Amino acid sequence: MNKIINDFSITVGTVNGSGSSTANNTILRAIFKMGIPVSGKNLFPSNIQGLPTWYTIRANKDGFIAHNEQRDIVIAMNPNSFARDLASVTPGGAFYYADDIKQPITRADVAIYPMPVKTIVRNDPNVPSDYRDHVSNMVYVGILAQMIGIDIEKMYAALDFHFKKKQKPIDMNFNIIKAGAEWAKTNLEKKDSFYLEPMNKTDGLIMADGNMAGALGAIYGGVQFVGWYPITPATSLAESLNDYLPQLRKREDGKHTYAVVQAEDELAALGMSIGAGWSGLRAMTSTSGPGLSLMTEFAGLAYYAEVPVVIWDVQRIGPSTGLPTRTSQGDLTFTYFIGHGDSQSVILLPGDVYECFEFGWKSFDIAERIQTPVFVLSDLDMGMNQWISKPFKYPDTPMDRGKILLESDLEELKGNWGRYADTDGDGIGFRTFPGNKHPMSSYFTRGTGHDDHAKYSEEADVYLNNMDRLKRKHVTAKEYVPAPVLHAMKGATVGILAYGSTEAAILEAQHQLDKEYGIKTDFLRIRALPCTREVDAFLAKYDQIFIVEMNRDGQMAQILMTEYPQYAPNFKVVAYGDGMPASAKWVREGILAKYESRKAVGGKQKAAGNMKKAAKKVVAKKAAPAKKASAKKVTKKAVAGKTVKKAKRK
Repeated sequence: MNKIINDFSITVGTVNGSGSSTANNTILRAIFKMGIPVSGKNLFPSNIQGLPTWYTIRANKDGFIAHNEQRDIVIAMNPNSFARDLASVTPGGAFYYADDIKQPITRADVAIYPMPVKTIVRNDPNVPSDYRDHVSNMVYVGILAQMIGIDIEKMYAALDFHFKKKQKPIDMNFNIIKAGAEWAKTNLEKKDSFYLEPMNKTDGLIMADGNMAGALGAIYGGVQFVGWYPITPATSLAESLNDYLPQLRKREDGKHTYAVVQAEDELAALGMSIGAGWSGLRAMTSTSGPGLSLMTEFAGLAYYAEVPVVIWDVQRIGPSTGLPTRTSQGDLTFTYFIGHGDSQSVILLPGDVYECFEFGWKSFDIAERIQTPVFVLSDLDMGMNQWISKPFKYPDTPMDRGKILLESDLEELKGNWGRYADTDGDGIGFRTFPGNKHPMSSYFTRGTGHDDHAKYSEEADVYLNNMDRLKRKHVTAKEYVPAPVLHAMKGATVGILAYGSTEAAILEAQHQLDKEYGIKTDFLRIRALPCTREVDAFLAKYDQIFIVEMNRDGQMAQILMTEYPQYAPNFKVVAYGDGMPASAKWVREGILAKYESRKAVGGKQKAAGNMKKAAKKVVAKKAAPAKKASAKKVTKKAVAGKTVKKAKRK
């Protein structure tokens, strides 16, 4: 039997609320500490407890860690999903199960390993009876470690990290892991091909989730006010702020330099944040789709009144309540055009955990420079799951507070300024902060019609002037938003365009398309809207551009068709939104289903050209009068660019 080393997936089926998260993260972190590229995906229900939940760990020596539908090793701890779990194992795979689940084994093409979970836990006198159900998950951790070769000391290091060096829970869990490993060593014969061996491909890297990374980025970016309301999957972003702000934002006198306020609802949370942003604080909120819907009115106010604020949207499946614990990229068009009237939002689109951190601080710079709400669109997969990342880097540029007038500036201007006056053509006016003592520093902030000096106006030309200026400001934003990332391939004939957490799946699909089908592609990942000049150049380069996204209708494609109608015939939408993270399989198959070879495309263009020529001949023929036998001579005269034929008769 040939060994399969560092290239397989492990899926654990348990009951939601059973404490399996600690066990699964212990496996994940131990594999990471062995130097093997790895990722973890948690598929959990939206209720508190009781329903089935699955956690999939993918190890891949080549660094491909996107979602993979294949289930090589399955561990069944839930009788209610037992039959489904057994059926899901890939032929030639391995199936571990708690032996108190008395259900028939109907597969002969997989290795079967029963585990005496309850017996092993009961045999440890140091585990209190009320902890047995939670600690029992560590049995499969130990058995799996023995069977596939996970370093047991790396397990200890993972527990030490999880329990923050609290010795009692570390010892209780580690003893069960060791007991499970020892039992497997004595009682189980290896019948499958899956092994782990140490590597060095995670050296210098960290593991983190996007919500925590975004929170840390906001702290390093100088966040001062956070208004929020709990909602899956964004809650842990605000909770991370509550965890880390006291540690990282300390003053010698012990006073806080920040405020985190849980509001009564999402509308109030954004309203508070806008008020803080207007007063000069770096302010933000976090939410998901349903919460963003409630925030729409205030988002429109901040856009029109030009108040900087950062809004994190950790996307989930909609519409309405939808699937609260499934991932999606379904909020893009809604966010880009949020609010009634004519508006366009500035949106940042992080593609990995590191960019969640980076955009956590950059979003404040952009919001204050452009004086507008800046939306950061993450998603559940990126926000709540653990990802490998390079270490976060402290911002290497000073804060950009934008165009601010202080007392000294106003004195120099002799108070002659207008809050919404565009003095340099970038569409952005100057602002002052409350507390400015100059007598000409104040102005009215309003969501109604106003002129350059913030005075109320219902004049049509004043309104149009203001809206045109806001449009110019949106164009100016292109200079400040992050440029896209290009993954180029020599000899590429087609383009792939995407954004957000689909990157890992697309990079793997890009590799497969090249190696298995000979299709070479260039992949551009958009990191912000409005689009920058790099997007312009990419769209002009290819006659086939596959736009990949996790939603039903291809929302980025819709926006690009609006912004770049001249390239719309070249767009091929690969959109799929079932709530699961993007996988290389559906990206690859989606592209192959719509791919046309260069020969076919060239043939189409040639055929189209011939059809146009034929059509011109038909039109010309229809336009010409019928020839008469008596006609001796035909003369041509050009009239207004058209050819007119006149027959001279006898």
